[in-house]
Amino acid sequence: MHREVSQKSKLHPKPEGLTLQYGTAGFRTHAKHLDHIMFRMGLLATLRSKKTKSTIGVMVTASHNPEEDNGVKLIDPMGEMVTALWEGYATQLANAEQDSLLKELKDIIEKEDINMSEPASVYVGKDTRPSSASLSQAVLDGVSSLGGKTHDYGLVTTPQLHYMVCCCNTHGCYGSPTIEGYYQKLSQAFLQLTQNVRRLLVDGANGIGALKMREMEPFLRSEMQVVLSNDGSSGKLNHMCGADYVKVQQNAPQGMNMGVGERCCSFDGDADRIVYYYTDSKGCFHLLDGDKIATLISTYLKELLTQAGLNLQIAVVQTAYANGSSTRYLEDVMKVTVCCTKTGVKHLHHAAQEYDIGVYFEANGHGTVLFSKAAQKQIQDLVKDPNSNDERKRAVKLLESTINLINQTVGDAISDMLVIEAVLAIRGMSAQDWDAIYTDLPNRQLKVTVSDRRVIDTTDAERRAVSPEGLQDTIDSLVKKYKSARSFVRPSGTEDVVRVYAEADTQESADSLAHEVSLAVYRLAGGIGDEPKPLH
Repeated sequence: MHREVSQKSKLHPKPEGLTLQYGTAGFRTHAKHLDHIMFRMGLLATLRSKKTKSTIGVMVTASHNPEEDNGVKLIDPMGEMVTALWEGYATQLANAEQDSLLKELKDIIEKEDINMSEPASVYVGKDTRPSSASLSQAVLDGVSSLGGKTHDYGLVTTPQLHYMVCCCNTHGCYGSPTIEGYYQKLSQAFLQLTQNVRRLLVDGANGIGALKMREMEPFLRSEMQVVLSNDGSSGKLNHMCGADYVKVQQNAPQGMNMGVGERCCSFDGDADRIVYYYTDSKGCFHLLDGDKIATLISTYLKELLTQAGLNLQIAVVQTAYANGSSTRYLEDVMKVTVCCTKTGVKHLHHAAQEYDIGVYFEANGHGTVLFSKAAQKQIQDLVKDPNSNDERKRAVKLLESTINLINQTVGDAISDMLVIEAVLAIRGMSAQDWDAIYTDLPNRQLKVTVSDRRVIDTTDAERRAVSPEGLQDTIDSLVKKYKSARSFVRPSGTEDVVRVYAEADTQESADSLAHEVSLAVYRLAGGIGDEPKPLH
């Protein structure tokens, strides 16, 4: 084994002095720096497979990053993100200089007590970036040099690969681990929920989501009319289009002809995020982000649980960035439990597992719904119960189909889109009706550059600053000056900046509060460069 690894690793040499960190989204950087990383992630996935005696996934993508970047994510046996401990191994292996690669490998094998004679199985997928073909080949080389077996799925969305891994390791209980199986499962569930023909404008971000949406269309028969723009035939991936662009710019993507009030949505580059939007009769742009999506889906599920007479706890998991109006609406009007957690999909997913039904969406449109085993069993038992009345029967059938339509492994733009479309159709709602459920409080996000982001330490799901001393007291007294206001600060996970969030009853107040809090951060937390300037 060692000879094979050292010979093959010479074909994928590490540039000297390059260090990369495995973060929330795996490794991500300019594609030209990634060949050695891909080979080594092939090695690591093989070890993880031997350790868990399960199939592991490796996805080659950089999601919403520019086209010249690329990246890689590892997928654990149940389709979830790889554990934190193994993220550490990934960083360790990625940064080992060429001559100490074998030593690092042996180190992991010993620490984890891995039996190297166990068979290994790794599923590999890639997005449409020009660099993805050669980089995914490097992953396959890594797996084969440790004698692992691979299944190369070629071009797939990130959530599709998560789904395949979960199907494989549940021996078909979650579905059939083929692209066809994925389209069949989702389309059947969708057609059971609604037969209303719907028209929807979809921005495919010039990425893999557009390709897969085209493949899925025949499965939806004529029940859904998808008008696809930015389908990858001419534009550049994520350039002036895609969910991230729309969310940040608060504007429609290029290349989309929107009629007044028409429902539109955008996928991101690897189709694990989605945002909706429309323009009103005055030409104003309205964004329906992850908070609005979570509210729509959770209120729909809560109504069905009531109609089915099921006593299951449903909770919405949010971060400090969730708009205060959504939190108030959920808690006060809908009486839904809201739980706040640290920023990052991993934290949200983990918190959602604590409830019978956990709904989580980041504001950026990444999210899904998790149903506990017990909840799924109660719903299935009730479907079979001959004694339930018509209302209960209808509600529980809808619940069953909704579970089948949701990709519980990870946020999935195609699955989330179909869920949203079904809910709007069942409730007879337009995009405007959905938007009117609650009105977002005006908010502002700013960044303050500091010499060391570690001076800021937070608690209470990042909503309060513990250090530096005096900062939280200052924020508290500033917030008191405004109506319906709140503000928090947190260190960035990737760069030496502190992120500031503020909301209040008017945009002017939110802007002014954000500025005053930025000044406090600059003065108390070692700001560098010019003092933050007022926005107006």
